[in-house]
Amino acid sequence: MSEAQEKDNFWIYVIGLVLAVVATVVIIKGSEHDKYESTAKAIAEDASNSAYRN
Repeated sequence: MSEAQEKDNFWIYVIGLVLAVVATVVIIKGSEHDKYESTAKAIAEDASNSAYRN
């Protein structure tokens, strides 16, 4: 009755999942970096263009 002990890969799965989530967040943040650049330029040119006027 020699049963081979199967290695527990729980922590490998957890680390893989965390890395996948971090990579996804970084990719999304990177793709949205230039999203509002044209709006920022328009506000810089004419501050009355902003919805956040003082």
